[in-house]
Amino acid sequence: MGRALNNAVAKAPWLWPVMKHPMRRFFDRSAQGWDDRTGAGSTEHLTSLATGFLHVTPAPERVLDLGTGTGEAALLAAREFPRASVRGIDFSPEMIDAAKSKVGLDPDGRIAFKVADAANIPWPDQSFDLVTQINVPPFFGEIARVLRPGGHVVVAASWGEDTPFYTPESVLERGFRRRGIAEHVKGEAGPGTYWVGRRAE
Repeated sequence: MGRALNNAVAKAPWLWPVMKHPMRRFFDRSAQGWDDRTGAGSTEHLTSLATGFLHVTPAPERVLDLGTGTGEAALLAAREFPRASVRGIDFSPEMIDAAKSKVGLDPDGRIAFKVADAANIPWPDQSFDLVTQINVPPFFGEIARVLRPGGHVVVAASWGEDTPFYTPESVLERGFRRRGIAEHVKGEAGPGTYWVGRRAE
């Protein structure tokens, strides 16, 4: 089911308004205990994303994590890029509540989470120089809209082709290329895969 939904979003994003409400209900119901059940935040879960981050230079100033869930990928980005402002969005209010509970004392507001739809990102054009996502469908047009010239996209799948929400590399390459984002590097890390794209200066 996850693979079918992912393919629909990647290839026919106009179907998303029909799909998103039942999906939101599912993730709201699943938020409590999500990390324990799925291993979110574990080394295995984050290895592919962390490896993708190694190919992002120069270090970003503003990072957006899409489909952030309980916030583990956004928190990883904050650790890997300690000078960056990091924002995470998810369409599930319950998931965002779980993510917010993980942010301790942050007087500078460097890390923040917000309920929002990745199909309608609530920031202006060219707001971020790194957009990340792990195990969620890609909304190519919105990612390209908010990405600054010279910015990077990192798409990771924790368990490669076995990830329920997995997008094949050929679909990523084609979808981003059409919007001015070229493949920079791709590969495998641990049990997962990563794809890094870069927008021209």
